[in-house]
Amino acid sequence: MRVAGVLLGCLTALLGLVYFVVCGVLLGGFLLWPRTRSRAHGLFVAGARRLTALERSRRSVFFHDTFPEHHACDQQVLRYLAARTYTGLLCSVVVGLLVFGVLLAGLLVAGIARSTLTWQELLTQAGLGSVLLFLDVQGLLSLAALDTRLARECFGPSERELLERRINELAASRAAVVRAVDVERRRVERDLHDGVQQRLVALAMLLGRARRSKAPEQADALLAQAHKESQEVLTELREVAWRVYPSALDNLGLQEALGGVAERCSIPIRIEYDVPEPLPPSLETAAYFVVSEAVTNAAKHSGAKDIFVRVRRYESTVAVLVRDSGIGGADPSGSGLTGLHSRVAAVDGRLDVHSPSGGPTTIIAELPCA
Repeated sequence: MRVAGVLLGCLTALLGLVYFVVCGVLLGGFLLWPRTRSRAHGLFVAGARRLTALERSRRSVFFHDTFPEHHACDQQVLRYLAARTYTGLLCSVVVGLLVFGVLLAGLLVAGIARSTLTWQELLTQAGLGSVLLFLDVQGLLSLAALDTRLARECFGPSERELLERRINELAASRAAVVRAVDVERRRVERDLHDGVQQRLVALAMLLGRARRSKAPEQADALLAQAHKESQEVLTELREVAWRVYPSALDNLGLQEALGGVAERCSIPIRIEYDVPEPLPPSLETAAYFVVSEAVTNAAKHSGAKDIFVRVRRYESTVAVLVRDSGIGGADPSGSGLTGLHSRVAAVDGRLDVHSPSGGPTTIIAELPCA
């Protein structure tokens, strides 16, 4: 296929040369005259775009290149077609020399068969032919690489555009992470204010009533109630601390931390963990929060009876899957899932949410290890 693509490229280069010559003869005067220059240039570029589309099809069919939708400017199209014509004609010369060398090799074999060559002549021609064959092959490989680079510069985004796109992605990811952190801080503040703080106020009031009580039985009852309230405060404070950052990640690892998520969830969770080696801390944190927040959302909104969690490593990628048996209909643009998108994007990962009406809801995060 590639050989056929190279040979076809020699023919399209010849077609490009004919196009430039014919257009130079027919449109040369119109391109020089200011009144007709714009229309003549438009006709010239329109034909060049058709030839460029032919080159794009040749690259796609014979070299299996896939190019994104990319609208090249007029100068870029003309520059590519001129460079492609030059390299294609040069490739035609190299192919011609290679065919000529094959013919000479055939004559050499015929001479050996007729025993008309001496050993000295045979060694001389074989050595010279080997050198020429090496140069021809290297020339073809270099021209093929140049053809590929020209096609990518014209049909695909340039290195500068890819760099700018990457910078924009990193800037958007950084802004999303900052927003996610702010949302998390506000949630922690709300949990502390509406939950822990209110319980501490109630605990203080119970202790105050116990101190002021003159009846020992009433004081004992208030102290027992205060003791129970203090235990609930500790439990809720521990839950808030786990939502901020679980210490089990540092001490025991991701698998044990996910076990803690299953223990605290009111819905039965089945976990499959298939990661033989420890992961980088950033990946463990991202994977943990994907599972934790997905499980929390399922417990609050899905009405699920059970949840399945799987963490598995595939070569350079860690796949995290969370599936619940709930009613589905999760909104990917909601605040919870948006936060998950931001966490996964921060480590150059990808998050997919599939939640049809009626369920089940499946969340898959792919986190690159490299």
